[in-house]
Amino acid sequence: MNKGFRGRPMKKAKKGTLGRVLKFLFSSYKLPLTVVLICMILSTIAQICPGVFQQLILEKVQLALADMKLGMSPSGALELYFDDITVICLTLLAVYVVGLISSFIYNRTMAITTQKFLDKLRNTMFGKMQKLPIKYFDTHSHGDIMSYYTNDIDTLRQLVSQSVPQLIMSAVTIITVLVLMLYFSVWMTLIVIVGVFAMIIVTKVIGGGSAKYFVKQQKALGKVEGYVEEMIHGQKVVKVFCHEEKSIQEFTALNDKLCEDATSANKYANILMPIMNNIGHILYALIIFIGGVLVLAEVPNISLSGKPLDISTLIPFIGFSKSFTMNISQVSQQFNAIAMALAGAERIFEVIDEEPEVDYGYVTLVNATEDKQGNLTESEKRTGIWAWKHPHGDGSVTYTKVRGDVRLNQVDFGYVEDKIVLHDISLYAEPGQKIAFVGATGAGKTTITNLINRFYDIADGKIRYDGININKIKKDDLRRSMGIVLQDVNLFTGTVMDNIRYGKLDATDEECINAAKRANAHSFISMLPDGYNTVLSGDGSGLSQGQRQLISIARAAVADPPVMILDEATSSIDTRTEAIVSAGMDALMQGRTVFVIAHRLSTIKNSNVIMVLDHGRIIERGSHEDLLAQKGKYYQLYTGSFDFDE
Repeated sequence: MNKGFRGRPMKKAKKGTLGRVLKFLFSSYKLPLTVVLICMILSTIAQICPGVFQQLILEKVQLALADMKLGMSPSGALELYFDDITVICLTLLAVYVVGLISSFIYNRTMAITTQKFLDKLRNTMFGKMQKLPIKYFDTHSHGDIMSYYTNDIDTLRQLVSQSVPQLIMSAVTIITVLVLMLYFSVWMTLIVIVGVFAMIIVTKVIGGGSAKYFVKQQKALGKVEGYVEEMIHGQKVVKVFCHEEKSIQEFTALNDKLCEDATSANKYANILMPIMNNIGHILYALIIFIGGVLVLAEVPNISLSGKPLDISTLIPFIGFSKSFTMNISQVSQQFNAIAMALAGAERIFEVIDEEPEVDYGYVTLVNATEDKQGNLTESEKRTGIWAWKHPHGDGSVTYTKVRGDVRLNQVDFGYVEDKIVLHDISLYAEPGQKIAFVGATGAGKTTITNLINRFYDIADGKIRYDGININKIKKDDLRRSMGIVLQDVNLFTGTVMDNIRYGKLDATDEECINAAKRANAHSFISMLPDGYNTVLSGDGSGLSQGQRQLISIARAAVADPPVMILDEATSSIDTRTEAIVSAGMDALMQGRTVFVIAHRLSTIKNSNVIMVLDHGRIIERGSHEDLLAQKGKYYQLYTGSFDFDE
């Protein structure tokens, strides 16, 4: 795992995260969420209504009992109030049906809307990641980034599909039940409210303690997943160097930290609900006792209905008070899920809020045709001739043919502002030249190529491409004009043809095959089980390193760029395979400006210019013969072990 990531300070929870989640949700799905809200209110009211109907039925029963005391027969009393009770029961049945339909609609709609919301959020996050600079991925663990799409997204799923709907339903229930309790008895309602205040205080004390630990839990989980991803990727290295015990110790330390944070978070979360439930039970028993005393004592009742406090009002009131305290408990329980979800949401919004790669370029790469006088005209079709389209402030547009002339003039650079790693780098690569960089690891070889394609921007100096400052060239167009073959080959899940076509998405099968032939890859591809349609997976794990590298070269060849960067492309393959790969690269380099980083002299001896770097400075430059004649650093390397890391 990246040490810089492990050492990042813990950030405090940001305010307004829940509001941002809801805004993101409601801004995209107003209509379905409006339907959901209406149906939730109807469903909630349908669950509360039985208490009202219970009171109406009890009133009829009390009237019937009173008539029977006055001498009316039971059958007569039943006949007198039967129709009224029947109407009440049928109305209650209709309310239940409406509640059932509403519940079905809102649950189904919410399930669909939640998945669409998560789909949009993942697309937004992934789209943003494609706009982030390389620096972001160099300083963040890949496993932690994956955790954004799994654990953090899942916590939001629970928030949107469960916690928020439950909060809304509980809020509707609490408000409705509070009005109904006031309708039946103000005195009894005040008793309930006092008990609820005690529940709120408990929620605040315990809930506040769990929230900060849920934030830590999500961050610790990301670190664990980052480490697991790193260990899986480097399992062969772990085995070779017998690093199993050390990796177990490091994992145990991270896992114990996760366990500690998760325990602290859930310790608070798990004790909250039982405490709340018991407070609710105590309050329930207290209301029954006090209510019974008030009824027997015939204490005057104060209520919105103006009705006395008797059995017909006490029994429904007890039910409402139970519902009221239960929903307060459910709200408090949701605070834990919300705390964990907001911890995940904060991490997701951190990605979305990251500063994208800045690009103020306005010079673009276009296809062009060239007449006999050398005049260029923009073309919509691919012509094999590239040109820089350069708009000017006066409205005019000029076209400059892409030749591959790259010049660095007194360039300084540092990955961190106060630590410069490249000093006063000046070099030029004329069209068709092969420029090689040699030097110890960390001398700055790869850093120079990263600056040429603007993975990073320079601190001082200028880089010109065909006479144009590369800061004026749009980054996509700049990189489209360059092909890169790296030491670490990345192959994607798909066919061999798909992986070659990655260099030019609109390339035909014939173009891909021709590119493979130029890269010296056609013969081995033809021997695969399904040839070019052979499906690769696991980064092409079924192929040898040399075969993977040849596909990478074919991918660069199909793009047919005017400039090529070869970053130690043969350092991890054997000498025999190197000869095959080098033959493919030689065909790829013909007629192009090429920058080569290599440890093996076989790939740099025929370079036009060899640059020897040491601690971020060019200390020697010249052809192979010139540098040998100087008997400097290059001479020492050539006549020694040929190990440029020394």
